Amino acid sequence: MATNRKSPLWLVIVAAAVPTFMATLDNLVVTNALPVIAQDLGASLEQLQWIVNAYSLAFASLILMAVALGDRLGRRRVFVAGIAVFTAASALAAVAPDPGLLIAARALQGAGAAAVMPLSLALLAGAVPTAMRPLAIGVWGGVSGLGVALGPVIGGAVVEGLTWHAIFWLNVPVGAVAIALVYFSLAEAFGRKVRLDWTGLALAASAVFGLVFGIIRGNDAGWDSPQVVTALAGGTALLVAFLLWENRTADPLLPLRLFRDRSFSAANAAGMLFSIGIFGAIFILIQFMQVVQGRSPLEAGVMTMPWTMAPLIVAPIAGAIAPRVGTRTLIVAGTSLQAAGLAWIALTMTPDVAYATMVPAFILAGVGMGLVFAPSATAILANVRDEDHAKASGTNSTLREIGVALGIAILTAVFTGAGGSLTPTGYTDAAIPAIWTGVAFLVAASLAGLALPSGRSPRPDAVASGVREPALASG
Repeated sequence: MATNRKSPLWLVIVAAAVPTFMATLDNLVVTNALPVIAQDLGASLEQLQWIVNAYSLAFASLILMAVALGDRLGRRRVFVAGIAVFTAASALAAVAPDPGLLIAARALQGAGAAAVMPLSLALLAGAVPTAMRPLAIGVWGGVSGLGVALGPVIGGAVVEGLTWHAIFWLNVPVGAVAIALVYFSLAEAFGRKVRLDWTGLALAASAVFGLVFGIIRGNDAGWDSPQVVTALAGGTALLVAFLLWENRTADPLLPLRLFRDRSFSAANAAGMLFSIGIFGAIFILIQFMQVVQGRSPLEAGVMTMPWTMAPLIVAPIAGAIAPRVGTRTLIVAGTSLQAAGLAWIALTMTPDVAYATMVPAFILAGVGMGLVFAPSATAILANVRDEDHAKASGTNSTLREIGVALGIAILTAVFTGAGGSLTPTGYTDAAIPAIWTGVAFLVAASLAGLALPSGRSPRPDAVASGVREPALASG
């Protein structure tokens, strides 16, 4: 149920999208600064992974609880609180004097972002007319793509022109403007008030942390070491316990009934596998361009723009045409193009590979990302009732962020297992098998996408009411 407030459609979209831009920006803006942070703070490769993964894990662990709090306390209220926490944590990260405090600040940033991503889409979906929902989601996806696109460039420009600390200071004025926009443009909305599933939260967060910790520590401590075996086995056991608990509790953090819908399940599987493959590869490639080829942070950011800027153009188009061509076609095409792009890079990667050789791969990967973002959001909400929008979006964001953390952990484990090091001579040969690992996950994402229903999406009025349209599959 939402309060009654009329704002121009464009302003509603901007108010929902600006905080999303800020949250997605911080997925990659830090990645481009990692080599500089490593030198300035004396951070190890493991600590660099945690600087990225602390954000992703806190984000993933708390999204569904943020959704539940939004349903209970008011989605706009919790949305604004998330923006405020993210903004304050950004200031804390900016003044961090060592890797430990920076990792802690990044975790706090992730906690704030957990309330931003799913609630922004839920508030947007509830605020626009049903007929305009696919277009609005497409624009929202395009802004998410813009955050991904500008992350390396902004990070590189700020690090080179100022200092890595400034990449976090940038969030402070953006956060203040975002809060004002939300209060002015978005109405308060509530979902079904249920008992908060703290047990589910503890089990899920512990399970994901255990699995990622075990993968990150595997090469350094030994895959058969007690701490790694305990972390991986414990994480797996906690994951099973979480699913069993969610299946029996009256008010689950993650409603497993949502996965009975084919479109929802397939889109989530494809999204998680996509995140593992592509974001793990980005972590490897950004450092390749700086550590091996001697590019500055700004140069590396600008040179990846054929990749990172493509979603800004492609995502809104994909969102607009998804109801006509079907989400399966777009998502499978997108993950396949990304797999082809990474395969191109793996086949041509040498320490002195020419930039012109890499550009076609960057374009393939960028167009592919743009074809996945908005259609995934459409597929997630295709057969979901309005009251479940926030939890459905939250589930999708959770699995994608878990994919980011797992991707960085898995591909870096392959890299270090192949003898890789952060030196010009010890990087390339180990990076190639890591990139091929990313290709394998993207191929798996394409196979998962094939499980989506084929054909056109349901009519907007059918989606809004949660009624399935037998004649139109939700692909």
